[in-house]
Amino acid sequence: MTPTARLLGIILLAAGVVIGVLLALWLSAGLREGTLETSGALFGGVLGFAVIVLPLVGFGIYFLVRGGAEAREQAEVAGQRKLLDIVSTRGQVAIPDLVLEMNTSRQEVEDDLHALVGRGLFSGYVDWKKGVLYSLEASQLQGRGTCPNCGGKLELAGKGLIVCPYCGAEIFLQG
Repeated sequence: MTPTARLLGIILLAAGVVIGVLLALWLSAGLREGTLETSGALFGGVLGFAVIVLPLVGFGIYFLVRGGAEAREQAEVAGQRKLLDIVSTRGQVAIPDLVLEMNTSRQEVEDDLHALVGRGLFSGYVDWKKGVLYSLEASQLQGRGTCPNCGGKLELAGKGLIVCPYCGAEIFLQG
């Protein structure tokens, strides 16, 4: 298994710190023993830190930050996958139940739902007034001119999204 960016960042940071401390100890020992002149110690210190320590610490910080962003992205995808699994298996689910089950906010559930629709992974509709999310096969929704919730005439609201002007239900289409 390859290390994640976060783990690699921690390893590089630790290596940079350890090498920096060892370099400083080695140079100071050389100065104390008299085997190294001050100018040589300064040159060795600058060169060692610039060539070895700074790149290790710099890349360590970069990978540590990148690993944190990667972890957030993975958590977001896991939340979307969980939402899709819950709605697909149950067919319909109350939004407050989703919020509790996913341990998140209503806004995050809405954002995840819209992200899934944007990727073409979810079809169904939401009755925001009742707070219920319905999963339907895309074939049941395609070409339908009436709302599956109230029977009203539908209006196109955006790519993959139709909003019922009568009850406010949002119908999500795949593709």
